[in-house]
Amino acid sequence: MLFRDRFTLHRAHQDGDRFEYSRLTHGCRVEESNTLIESRKVGACRDARANVRVMSHDLLVIGGGAAGVFSAITCAEHSNKSVVIVEKTSQLLQKVKISGGGRCNVTHACFEPRPLSGHYPRGEKSLIGPFNRFGAAETVEWFESRGVQLKTEADGRMFPNTDSSQTIVDALLDAARTAGVAIRTEQGVNKISSNGDAFEVDVNTGKSTSARNVLIATGGTRSAAGARLAASLGHHLLPATPSLFTFKIDDARIDGLAGLAVPDAEVRIHESKLASQGPVLVTHWGMSGPGILKISAWGARELAERNYTFDISVNWLPGIDAVALISDLRTSRAKQQLATRSPVDTLPKRLWLRMLAHAEVHESTTWSQLGKANARTLATELTNATFTVDGKSTNKAEFVTCGGVSRDEINFKTMESKLVEGLYFAGEVIDVDGITGGFNFQNAWTNGYHAGMAIAASTR
Repeated sequence: MLFRDRFTLHRAHQDGDRFEYSRLTHGCRVEESNTLIESRKVGACRDARANVRVMSHDLLVIGGGAAGVFSAITCAEHSNKSVVIVEKTSQLLQKVKISGGGRCNVTHACFEPRPLSGHYPRGEKSLIGPFNRFGAAETVEWFESRGVQLKTEADGRMFPNTDSSQTIVDALLDAARTAGVAIRTEQGVNKISSNGDAFEVDVNTGKSTSARNVLIATGGTRSAAGARLAASLGHHLLPATPSLFTFKIDDARIDGLAGLAVPDAEVRIHESKLASQGPVLVTHWGMSGPGILKISAWGARELAERNYTFDISVNWLPGIDAVALISDLRTSRAKQQLATRSPVDTLPKRLWLRMLAHAEVHESTTWSQLGKANARTLATELTNATFTVDGKSTNKAEFVTCGGVSRDEINFKTMESKLVEGLYFAGEVIDVDGITGGFNFQNAWTNGYHAGMAIAASTR
């Protein structure tokens, strides 16, 4: 008889009518239909004649994203517990692979717990303690200990030196394999039940698995499969709402300028206190970039309530007095046509030409010929331009949501449920989300570390 999974192949030794196998073996092929399979370490399986083979594990992780994989690695590296990840798609770490434009923004160079937690619109207070124990510095150390060097960009975002997310994916998968974590892909979980001592997990293959501990790390997608599993075990859910999204804007001033970026701009939502500052990118459908994504995160629920229809004001020249600037240019560039160059280097010329057209200033007009009314209009366009937002488009490199399992029902020291012993959570399935810049991945690493360490130390 042979026992096998995706990474291991072990020969079983017969002991009467039972068979024993190593902890690295997590899938089995039974050749005698009446054989009862049992793990000496983690418990018994069902009679194979029922055609429903049940393997018992110390930890079953539902979801093969950043949080789930990191949890599994941490538990396996700090104990001899049997750990398996079940992932409904064909590959693990797909979001890690495509994030940051394929570069993977691993974390943010913010190494103090309180300032770091301030980048989470939901979860700020809950994360202060966890960040004290495993924050950005520990994340950097973890990856560097696996041979992955990280670099810090001017805005604080941290990426692998290779500028390739595959470097991060490979490091995580190598660590999982080395630690003996079993990986099962294309296995979605349909149902979880608990008898107090263990969990019964039904997967879409028609088979069942039992586990002493279960960690749900299915992410914050709108399908919310993991959240529904949590709800079936008694947890309260906050509705899932997109948190990082771009603004759909149909306006002649930016039409056809996709790819144009302004390195620093201020964005404010009309009839709201919401405001942010950062780079703004013009897209085919409107505006994106950190300046937009940050305000969408902080205003996730408010903007959803407004059905993503509202006006924004954009200051393309934060910190600059546009009236004084134009007054100075009317003298210093008196004979120069306005269309020759933009008033400041940070403002792309193509955007400046659209502003001139909107203010009805002919391209041949010189600065000395600029009238007072046109000057006022240009000053407004530079520092208080109004655009109408009529919808959103999810930023596919981030696709973060707020909502999920209530934070009040989770012990953030261990990530264990306060309602169900042996049930743990990590990542965006919880009502925690950060702004753009590596903060959501940091939450995944932090949650995963605490859950993995807690389960490794558990006597359950």
